[in-house]
Amino acid sequence: MSFRATIITLFPEMFPGPLGQSLAGRALETGIWALDCVNLRDFGLGRHRAVDDTPFGGGAGMVLRPDVLDAAIGQARDGRPLIALTPRGAPLTQARIRRLAEGPGAVLLCGRFEGFDQRALDANEAEEISLGDFVLSGGEIAALALLDATIRLLPGVMGAAESAEEESFSDGTLLEYPHYTRPAVWQGRAVPEALLSGHHAAIAAWRRAEAEAVTRRRRPDLWARHIASQPALP
Repeated sequence: MSFRATIITLFPEMFPGPLGQSLAGRALETGIWALDCVNLRDFGLGRHRAVDDTPFGGGAGMVLRPDVLDAAIGQARDGRPLIALTPRGAPLTQARIRRLAEGPGAVLLCGRFEGFDQRALDANEAEEISLGDFVLSGGEIAALALLDATIRLLPGVMGAAESAEEESFSDGTLLEYPHYTRPAVWQGRAVPEALLSGHHAAIAAWRRAEAEAVTRRRRPDLWARHIASQPALP
């Protein structure tokens, strides 16, 4: 059974978007994964198909109604996990992406306006996920990013499966080492000698050292996790 993604959105025309190109697009054409969209507006109320209302307690903006959300979720839900894309969710990690890639797919709920009525998420046991500490105008871009990261890990999508094994976050804590290709010298900048040595152990040691250095310099939070994950010395 192929991986299947269902997107609940007010803007179904945004999909597949970039997922229809390159690796993801070829995998979609060959049936490695499948995509369908549920238009939230189809479940709107009244003549104008209203999907939102003013927030209790006051405040700016509008909130997506729980009855409308629940109806759309009910049509899409079939045992796959329900993920709501929201800046208040837990940070998306490579480990979570890997678990998604190992499953049957997901139903992705894309918010708009001020977000979702929390009752709809609680009633449907939605997992709330965030791409990072910033706010987008809607969940569609976040859904595209999540799916792109997941689809590339599906069997048969990447030509060299081992490419994913040494990427940033592949072990959960270290960023990836830098890469170089021809020419060996460019604008006076030479490729590190270790990479030209042909000595596999020396290359592996250089890459490990560079991964540790860049992580320590750019992501002290990841470096602290990496240090904490190392076995204690006897």
